[in-house]
Amino acid sequence: MFQTTETNSLIDVTELTQLRQLIHTYPEVSGTEENTARIVHEFLLSCSPTDIITHVGGYGILATWDTGNPGKTILFRAELDALPIEEINKFAHASSNKGYSHSCGHDGHAAILCGLAQALSHKKMYSGKVILLFQPAEENGEGAKAMLADANMTTIQPDFVFALHNLPGYPMHEIVIKNGSFTAAVNSVIIHLNGKTSHAAEPEHGINPAIPVAEILQEALKLDKNNIEDPNFCVVTPVCVELGEKSYGISAGKASVHLTLRTWNNPDLRKLEKKIESLAKKIAKKHSIKVDFEYTQSFFANENDSEAIQIVQKSAADYGLTVNTREYPFKWGEDFGLFTTKFKGCMFGLGSGEKTPALHNPDFDFPDELIETGVKTFYGIINQLLSNR
Repeated sequence: MFQTTETNSLIDVTELTQLRQLIHTYPEVSGTEENTARIVHEFLLSCSPTDIITHVGGYGILATWDTGNPGKTILFRAELDALPIEEINKFAHASSNKGYSHSCGHDGHAAILCGLAQALSHKKMYSGKVILLFQPAEENGEGAKAMLADANMTTIQPDFVFALHNLPGYPMHEIVIKNGSFTAAVNSVIIHLNGKTSHAAEPEHGINPAIPVAEILQEALKLDKNNIEDPNFCVVTPVCVELGEKSYGISAGKASVHLTLRTWNNPDLRKLEKKIESLAKKIAKKHSIKVDFEYTQSFFANENDSEAIQIVQKSAADYGLTVNTREYPFKWGEDFGLFTTKFKGCMFGLGSGEKTPALHNPDFDFPDELIETGVKTFYGIINQLLSNR
């Protein structure tokens, strides 16, 4: 168990709290995390990594602690990006970037990984290596893909990958585990419809996509089975419809229907995508209109490996933390799922308080008392796999 005195502790909770609040004060949304990455990079340099690489897949960071001895390679991931949400909190470390806030807790996740860096700098490992990965652009589903495609990642083949996410609505410090899928597979589809404009007084001379839009929405929503107990669970959510322009003398000739699709696993999501494409093509053909498809903000389901789950559970038990095993996955997407499609791993939850505002709420603030708990849980994983002593 970690000691909490200033002289004996492996981590400095006060310093980590200040770091978390500094990141919170200056939030940056997906793809713009330059200052956040700089703050984290400067902190990591004080923790004596064997190697540190910046600008990986954008503003991503890879920091490595390598013993030089044979052993497993363990990767831990945290996120850097914030959300385009106006914060309503009035405390001293509230967002100073208008319209942006860390209302998902990525500031806290980054601070936890920085705390793990502190621990690694103070206690020698005897085998293998640890890689801390700080990822940009999680919220739009682009960050994991960009980092994994980066040349600096091609030589990294971790034996295990781990990540956590704070969870409002669960008791503080509780570890939340799910066998199999931890989070849903999510994809957003844009259905482009191309007809023909005409004078608004003579719509019969054009092909207005308004009726195809209405039919696509109606048919797509018939596929929705938003019941977690349904074996064919899926969610079809209309998020945006664009039709023509605000030019009142023109009958619209173009439209787009934006849907978000989600299922419990990746194969089922592919099936749902095909169903959506099939019905849209059928409707478009009936109305003699052209259709094509664009996909954006894709999130693979987080498929937890059974061995990795056991490692997390043992770490929690070693520190006396309560473990809650969920029956169903969370319906939201998280792009750590792309890592778990390539490597054995586990994403787990860390309870952030039953009365804490929900994620993505304008009054959310990551509870700083979770930093030490997160570091302990991650460090317990290292103790199991890399023969620390």
